Amino acid sequence: MTTEQVSLSLPDGHPMRARWIVPAENNGLGAGIIVIHDIFGYTPDVRRIAERLSRAGYPVLAPDLYDQAGGKASCVVRTLRDHERGRGFAFEQLETCRQWLLRQSDAEVTKVGVMGFCMGGRFALLFAARAPIQVVAPFYGGVPKTTESLRGICPVVGGWGRKDLIYGGHGDRLAGHLTRLDVPHDIRTYEHAGHSYMNDHQTFTFKRLGWYSPLRSRHDPDAAEDSWRRVLSFFEKTLRES
Repeated sequence: MTTEQVSLSLPDGHPMRARWIVPAENNGLGAGIIVIHDIFGYTPDVRRIAERLSRAGYPVLAPDLYDQAGGKASCVVRTLRDHERGRGFAFEQLETCRQWLLRQSDAEVTKVGVMGFCMGGRFALLFAARAPIQVVAPFYGGVPKTTESLRGICPVVGGWGRKDLIYGGHGDRLAGHLTRLDVPHDIRTYEHAGHSYMNDHQTFTFKRLGWYSPLRSRHDPDAAEDSWRRVLSFFEKTLRES
């Protein structure tokens, strides 16, 4: 695979950095995947996840949503505001990513999928409900309370951890919404997993905000591997049929 840092021109003219990862061997599904980071931003863990998708044959774009005009702290605040409101500039950033993927000549992309974690999981869900996305994989993000908020969404595969003190029940909520909407889905809540079980963060300095943020890894290898198996299987089936 090849990995490079690229710059995408946002609607306001600001260049947003992103990682562009092209697989050594394309899987022939014609799909590119946008990977949306969690609250900790553009970390090595996001690259690890993106590279795993690429090894499965997908071209992957991993944007830095905090790369906006203005200071880093204000960018984080604006992104989190958009996350809570379900609208705003962050969704323009994601649409820029979608359109950029479809224009690439070094990887044939005619379909777009989205995968997101925590903050990125909610962004992935909401974006997939309003944009022409073919498949979406949200993980342990906040799910809207109303079914109507997700009307128009594409097929969904995702996971939550029951021990997640904030979002532990949101996988059940999402499955209910999707059943009522008659949308194909594979949503699983892992009883012994907590929040962030797919990520593999270690303690690090959250430099963007300038404060020390100790985060003990909540990575759960069993739940993570089962989730990867389900995601790749669901992606392949859905994208072949789309």
